[in-house]
Amino acid sequence: MSQHYSQFRAMLAISRASLRAIFRSPSAVIFSLGFPLIFILVFGFIGGGGTSVSIALKNPSDSNNYVIRALQASGVVKIKDEKDSLTMKKELIKGRIAAIVSLDSSQSPAGFTQYKIRTQTSSASADQFPILKMALAQTIMMIEDTKIPDQYKIISLQELPEVPGREYMMIDFILPGMLGFSLLSAAVFGVAFVFFNLRQTLVLKRFYATPINRKNIVFGEGLSRALFQMLTSVVIILAGYFFFHFTLVNGLATLLEMLFLSFLGLVVFMGFGFIISSVAKNESSIPPFANIFTLPQFLLGGTFFSTQAFPKWLQGFCEILPLKQLNDAMRNVAFEGASLMDCSKQIGILVLWGIVIYAVAIKTFKWE
Repeated sequence: MSQHYSQFRAMLAISRASLRAIFRSPSAVIFSLGFPLIFILVFGFIGGGGTSVSIALKNPSDSNNYVIRALQASGVVKIKDEKDSLTMKKELIKGRIAAIVSLDSSQSPAGFTQYKIRTQTSSASADQFPILKMALAQTIMMIEDTKIPDQYKIISLQELPEVPGREYMMIDFILPGMLGFSLLSAAVFGVAFVFFNLRQTLVLKRFYATPINRKNIVFGEGLSRALFQMLTSVVIILAGYFFFHFTLVNGLATLLEMLFLSFLGLVVFMGFGFIISSVAKNESSIPPFANIFTLPQFLLGGTFFSTQAFPKWLQGFCEILPLKQLNDAMRNVAFEGASLMDCSKQIGILVLWGIVIYAVAIKTFKWE
């Protein structure tokens, strides 16, 4: 006698098989679980910090003073560790700090200690200084309303003459990031799809059957992509310069230095494309593999926002990302007028990435 067919058990079997297939699919796991978690972590770190400004203390020992400690406790002011007065002045002119702050004390006729807070700002940090003034006013009010020894209660605020600075506009931050975004996307996705299709359609194998050298086949394909991307870089930089007043401190020389950095970054990123084109089993698996490498860099490489908003431990991880180094180098060259020699740290890390990546690419690259 035949057993009764259970629709419910059949439904459970289908569900179980489908669930196994989902967990065995890298793309399903990454897009359904990985990416949302990354976005939540990144934007959670950014959103939790609130509005803040950075300052430098003219006398670093002032950080032990009750007034400065109260200012830090407000959560609005961060003190940068700059011990060199020349470095402080450069940071102020570039708008990287809101002000240089000094705390002087003197004895009043009544015998109390008079604290005078002196602040010096620049035109480049004009948008940050009102936030600092508000924090200073609230800190002074809080101290004077607190039952503490009288010698801390008499505090005054003095603003020193403003120094000239070069305005750091949003385009000066965004354009290098978008240029790096373009280079990374074109190199990884473009190379991965092109070489996978060439291998899948046996075009690479047919190329190899001709007298042309294997290396020249790869170089030829890579050169065409590099030329196209360099043209794209020129268009992006010049459009930013002429239409949005992007800063090119030294004009043509700065443009050429940015193009050199763009080419270096492109060559390094193309290595990842070669690896992905070899490890991908089919065309649909290329985007998940590519996004494993590109997405963390888009979010953590200083592309859309400064990594200063992240916790210290995460900033350390950001520093090893090749896109972060490329973005930093291009911003230093474009706005600060740094030379390529001044960017030796960033260039060195990019070159190191390139050596490692191409060593792996040579081992994994497939012709069939």
